[in-house]
Amino acid sequence: MPPDLNLLIALDVLLEEGSVVGAARRMHLSPPAMSRTLARIREAMGDPIFVQAGRRLVPTPHAEAIRGQVREAVEQASMLMTPGAQVDLSTLQRQFNVRANDLFMVVESGRLLQAMTDQMPRSRLCYMPEENGIDDDDLRSGRVDLFISASRVLGAEIRVQPLFTTTFVGLAREDHPLFEQDISAERFVRWGHIGISRRGKASGPIDTALSALGLIRQVSLVAPTPFSALFAMLDSDLLLPAPEHLAQSAVRAGMKVRQFDLPVPLKTVLVTQAWHPRHQHDPGHQWLRRTVRQLCGQ
Repeated sequence: MPPDLNLLIALDVLLEEGSVVGAARRMHLSPPAMSRTLARIREAMGDPIFVQAGRRLVPTPHAEAIRGQVREAVEQASMLMTPGAQVDLSTLQRQFNVRANDLFMVVESGRLLQAMTDQMPRSRLCYMPEENGIDDDDLRSGRVDLFISASRVLGAEIRVQPLFTTTFVGLAREDHPLFEQDISAERFVRWGHIGISRRGKASGPIDTALSALGLIRQVSLVAPTPFSALFAMLDSDLLLPAPEHLAQSAVRAGMKVRQFDLPVPLKTVLVTQAWHPRHQHDPGHQWLRRTVRQLCGQ
């Protein structure tokens, strides 16, 4: 007997809502009817799909593993059933999972959210945490829809588009004694530094450049976000190397900080967006990529 493909749609809604009541509301069913549908899905899949955790349901590992495939199958089926139809972005209900670096989130996130509110008000943006070395796999599985980061080597099939370039500059509180004289590399390492890394990294290209001059800096604090790094810097003598776009945003926001050129040569950083080919012709994803690129171009 062929599988009931309506169960696939119901499973997609259940995985997105995370509750029987929410899924029932979305599908215009009663909660008991949705519970019976979940029972049929469990029987068809040979997996509980959801298990009780306190007062709420949580997806099983198998359900998490197939989440992206289920979403893709429903989207593809919908497109097949409406060939040539124009997608109304104003009524599109989607969650876009974006893994973005701090630079993009601080500088462009607000404008992207406003554009989505204006043009795709029923869709949702969800920023995913960084995880070591699994960006390719998350794009392939569908766990991440769009990856925005400094350019890096990804799988051969992953589509990559340049967004903008930035350089690193220094930040310090506006009355820091650093500004009393010319900023040499030797004076630059006299004070402790703050690093920004959600992955806890304390060294990078700056340390390599300083090492070539026979100098070593002291990274006294590694902060997980630009916000925590900036506020820690305001009440200290610590220096904060940061992307120029981020530094300019802090100055424009009226923070009592001052920007300076780093006394060591660093390469320009290229920021890109990357996605899996499955999303190449998806109208909602196309809008997201196009909007991100337009905002970064501004």
